[in-house]
Formats: sequence, C-alpha cells, structure tokens
Amino acid sequence: MENQNELTYSAAVKELEEIVQLMQSPDCSVDNLGKYTKRSAELLKICKAKLTSTNEEVQKIIQQLDESTK
Repeated sequence: MENQNELTYSAAVKELEEIVQLMQSPDCSVDNLGKYTKRSAELLKICKAKLTSTNEEVQKIIQQLDESTK
C-alpha cells in the first residue's frame, strides 16, 4: 500500500478495481468487508481530491488562455 501523497490516480483506481474483485469473490469473508470498505472510501477520497485539483488547474489554464486572447 502506497503513501496517500505518493499514490497516483491510476494506482488508486487500480487498487479499487482489485478490491471490487476481492469483494465479489465467493471466498470473501464478512470479516474482510469492513476493511475493504474502509480502504475503498480512502481511495475514493484520494481520487476525488486529484480530480478536483486537476479540474481547478484546467480551469485556471482556460481562464489564462481566455484572458490572453482578449
């Protein structure tokens, strides 16, 4: 498990996909569901933060481009 600050969006999504597979497995125990759910929530927060940050950066770039073409 990578440090949250070092985890890329792609790595977080990959880990989420792996967790989904584990949870869908007939061998998945109820004892692990809580652990998987907690980690999934952490990964989703990371993904949301990265998407929000990227969106803000793109909006700034678009605004700068708009201002430079006036």
